[in-house]
Amino acid sequence: MKIPSAVTERLLLHPLSVDEAERVVAREPGADDRWAEGYPQDGDVRGVTGFLRGIAERGDPGVFRPYEIRLGGVAVGGIGFHGPPDDLGVVTVGYGVVPGERGKGYASEALRALVEIARVAGVAGVKGDADLDNPASHRVMEAAGMWCVAEDEKLRHFYRGF
Repeated sequence: MKIPSAVTERLLLHPLSVDEAERVVAREPGADDRWAEGYPQDGDVRGVTGFLRGIAERGDPGVFRPYEIRLGGVAVGGIGFHGPPDDLGVVTVGYGVVPGERGKGYASEALRALVEIARVAGVAGVKGDADLDNPASHRVMEAAGMWCVAEDEKLRHFYRGF
């Protein structure tokens, strides 16, 4: 299944194929891969590993997959869905940008595009969470129209319904 890339003002969200995902997990770029210093991060590897496991168990998830955040053709981070919508029609999102590119609004821009992918795909809502001591990530989710709906001893939980 060929999933189109999403284009924002500055970024391209490139949907990962199985082959690309396997290279991310191995942390070994192919000849055509252009990765910024620090990519992939541990979170990228965990998310892509879950994607590969999901393909083996349930098949291709369509748009509900990981994407590379590309700036000028270079992967500067990852963003994506933790899997297809749950029984309530809600998807969970995760994201990260390499340290050298943080603070420039790329994560917020990419998350807005990912939320739009979810909305167009017909989900009921999008959720995500971040450590309490990560206010930058809280701001990213707020910039994408997500609201803090709960907080526990470790995490702040965000949600946006459609």
